[in-house]
Amino acid sequence: MTKHAKLAPSACGECPIRHRAVCSKCDADELTELEAIKYYRSYEAGQTILWAGDQMGFVGSMVSGVATLTQTMEDGRTQMVGLLLPSDFVGRPGRDSAAYNVVATSDVVMCCFRKSPFEDMMARTPHIAHRLLQMTLDELDAAREWMLVLGRKTAREKIASLLSIIARRDASLGLGVATGRVVFDLPLTREAMADYLGLTLETVSRQISALRKDGVIVLDGKRHVTVPDMDRLMDEAGDDNDGGMLI
Repeated sequence: MTKHAKLAPSACGECPIRHRAVCSKCDADELTELEAIKYYRSYEAGQTILWAGDQMGFVGSMVSGVATLTQTMEDGRTQMVGLLLPSDFVGRPGRDSAAYNVVATSDVVMCCFRKSPFEDMMARTPHIAHRLLQMTLDELDAAREWMLVLGRKTAREKIASLLSIIARRDASLGLGVATGRVVFDLPLTREAMADYLGLTLETVSRQISALRKDGVIVLDGKRHVTVPDMDRLMDEAGDDNDGGMLI
């Protein structure tokens, strides 16, 4: 067992993503059934979890860490098309192969379910299928909102939008709401942020420095972020205070 695998919860009831994951509505008997078909996998930062086209023998949930979804074009160029954060679901029941490359950007722990037994259980357990449908629709909404970020927002608004997304997701994992003063660790390097946002590294660094200079964020090192006033960050992102974009 690796040091990262040791961070995996020993039982479903102790899982930090329990209230947001695909199993969030399961009762005790159903959790026991899931326990029988699950296992944990850990990945180090930079490690490929899946290649597009790989045959998938499992589906699962991100327990901790962050991964990126990327697509490779015929000429070898790659484009980041999504982020996987804790509680996000990896894989699609009924689909045999991976649609995108999945790469860990930080150390990752995944709760994996053997695919065939999970599909059988989903067919017998309507609220698992319903929760997965909810998550899929949320992902679709996030993708549509992200089109707005990439297509219409300024560089400063793009950076603020990404910071607000991560801040709100981090708060939701603690059953809280990102309001007032918020503190979180940024899971992406500036290079990864540039790739995801369609910006240059220099632009990302310049805009982060500008947000810090203006007091919108406070940085401790490159990754530890304090947002003194979440409403102000949302204003900088061009979103309303209800959080127009949550992935």
